[in-house]
Amino acid sequence: MRFLLGFITAIVVLVVAVGAYLRLGLAPVATSAPPLPFERLVTKTALHARIAKEAPVSVPIKATPEAYMAGARTYRTHCAVCHGLPGEEPTAIAKGEFPKPPALFKGKGVTDDSAGETYWKVANGIRLTGMPGFNGSLTTDQMWQVSLLLANADKLPPDVNDALMAPLAQ
Repeated sequence: MRFLLGFITAIVVLVVAVGAYLRLGLAPVATSAPPLPFERLVTKTALHARIAKEAPVSVPIKATPEAYMAGARTYRTHCAVCHGLPGEEPTAIAKGEFPKPPALFKGKGVTDDSAGETYWKVANGIRLTGMPGFNGSLTTDQMWQVSLLLANADKLPPDVNDALMAPLAQ
């Protein structure tokens, strides 16, 4: 009985402490603030588990130069403002986001992710990151074209790279 009372008291104290932390404005909520304790661990663990469970395994369209070019057009219109273009500096929007959106054409980008994993992220978005879900805004083909483009960003045809590297209109 004593153990149970101690356990319940500890839970109540924890709830009150977390509530006070939040109500007193101590939680870092500005985009320039550091992440909450365990925020990265919790969100990455949940995201990877969900993707492993739901991401498509097969790609319904072929990785052709035409699909890459269509993906490049969609990427420039809907993705580049946050994720950038090859050789370009991050936009003001990208600089102000938290967490910082990955620069998908610097380093390995997401070329080590399957097209299905990238498709899942494009279609569903990622909570607490600013990454919107495009399911309902883009067609399934457009989402797959962008996913194929990004999964193969390290081996795109020169004309697709040229289309991506054209500066964004200011």
